[in-house]
Amino acid sequence: MRRSLLPLLLAAPLLAPLVSQAADAASEAPVQPQIDRRDVRVPRFPSNDFEVGLFFGPYSTQNFGSSIAVGGRLGYHITEDFFVEAAYGRTTVSDDAFKRVLPGGVFTPGENKLSYSDLSVGVNVLPGEVFLGRDHALPSQLYLIAGAGTTHFNGQRQQTFNFGLGTKVYWNDSFALRVDLRDHVFSLDLLGKRDSTHNLELTAGASFLF
Repeated sequence: MRRSLLPLLLAAPLLAPLVSQAADAASEAPVQPQIDRRDVRVPRFPSNDFEVGLFFGPYSTQNFGSSIAVGGRLGYHITEDFFVEAAYGRTTVSDDAFKRVLPGGVFTPGENKLSYSDLSVGVNVLPGEVFLGRDHALPSQLYLIAGAGTTHFNGQRQQTFNFGLGTKVYWNDSFALRVDLRDHVFSLDLLGKRDSTHNLELTAGASFLF
């Protein structure tokens, strides 16, 4: 028993400084890095689910040129990625080019108005930002959209499919600016032959979210 304690007694004076140094190191505060941290602001997208807006822009009716269309939209955001939207628009179509060949043109008198209504589904594919100068940025969103509805034109009511894309820039949590490009596809019979027509629409508008 005495032999086992003898080495510990002899080593105690040598171990005392090491124990003291370890205690001092443990009591010292951790080293804080002397760097300036940069504040990062994550783009903030509105959490409002409903969206209502107005739009206007050129509507190109196949074979009849372009004219200005106006309309409105009502949307509901199901999730951050998917939304549904109902839209109504109307424009005036001219058959002046046909009147040079066909006396009286091709339209029934008083039936030169075109209107459409549709229900579409959209998917957000590319969130981002639009920079205004060096210090200010607005959240933006690119989306794809497609749907179906009806078009009223020259006394005919035709089933219509639409597809396209758009971008939206959020000015604040309740207001956004948007630009949309759509192709409205429907069949039309004005010259004795039914053809499928592609009618491009480019619109700009404003939306209110609530």
